[in-house]
Amino acid sequence: MVERRRLIVGISGATGIVYGIRLLEMLKRINVESHLVVSKASHKTLTHETDMTAEDLRKLADINYSTWDIGAAISSGSFKTMGMVIAPCSIRTMSEIATGVTSNLLTRAADVVLKERRRLVLMVRETPLHAGHLKSMLAVIESGGIIAPPMPAFYTRPETLDDIINHTVGRVLDLFDIDAGCVKRWGEEVNEYLWKQDLEKKKVASK
Repeated sequence: MVERRRLIVGISGATGIVYGIRLLEMLKRINVESHLVVSKASHKTLTHETDMTAEDLRKLADINYSTWDIGAAISSGSFKTMGMVIAPCSIRTMSEIATGVTSNLLTRAADVVLKERRRLVLMVRETPLHAGHLKSMLAVIESGGIIAPPMPAFYTRPETLDDIINHTVGRVLDLFDIDAGCVKRWGEEVNEYLWKQDLEKKKVASK
């Protein structure tokens, strides 16, 4: 029996919660089981940056956890996953992970991913950066994590904000060898993204 792939998705209170939302949408579309844990501060960001409710966000994930549930499945290395993405990742969250001094399930799950030598990707949202931030980033990298700030790619000639978001999240999923069909790849002749095709189909069906 082939087990369904699992990916932990963390959402912190940093700006850019749309990255976490889009990540969950993509995982649902490609049938990867998502395990969601969000920080308390992320609820405020959700309110400021979207029209979604906390319940709307939870519905996008297969499994939800309270950030205070330190005994949750994802807090144990024996619970097998592909790894974890924190999208977006605040400096505070990254700093806890960098030191290994974790205070909640969000950072504990990330620490477990590192100790089990699984893939941890942090979409860090902050600029400009001071020396302390950079030292924390280096500490995460030295522990085996990946720092992947959401940097837009303009060689794709994006026409909308969605184009930028989809490509950025798609490149993060590439780090797990997951192709969500939303990345315009350099050197490859692709007329349209699969993700865009799905959106168009939904628009037609809703008319």
